[in-house]
Amino acid sequence: MIWTLNIDLIFGLYAEESWQGTFEIDSSSTLDELHHAIQMALDFDDDHLYEFYVARTQRSRDRLRFDDDNGEVYDTTLKSAYPLGKGKKLYYLFDYGDNWLFKITKSRSRPLEPVKDVQYPRLVGVVGTTPIQYPMWDG
Repeated sequence: MIWTLNIDLIFGLYAEESWQGTFEIDSSSTLDELHHAIQMALDFDDDHLYEFYVARTQRSRDRLRFDDDNGEVYDTTLKSAYPLGKGKKLYYLFDYGDNWLFKITKSRSRPLEPVKDVQYPRLVGVVGTTPIQYPMWDG
């Protein structure tokens, strides 16, 4: 089934404006596949470590982490990660130096059947300005 996810930029060292991307993605996709979809949508160089975590807030110390060290980003699918638990949210942290932090929200709309000849995941909407990963080199 195809889910709709909203990815909201919370923080980034060079973030100057708000950004939200809406994605359609197969619920059987792994967190690593979601990572790559976000990277492509932002046109970031995929040159840093990253993790996903489930927590009550972005700063909660009590976290369920999915990262390269524990290998969970490669094995955890979206449908196995959800439901997150009462009051919990899914976060994506890319680049531990520049701290690009995003909150991921699953839409409450009904899942869709995949459309023939459509490649998922796909970015279907953007609100705000796409951030520049390295403005001193790219801008």
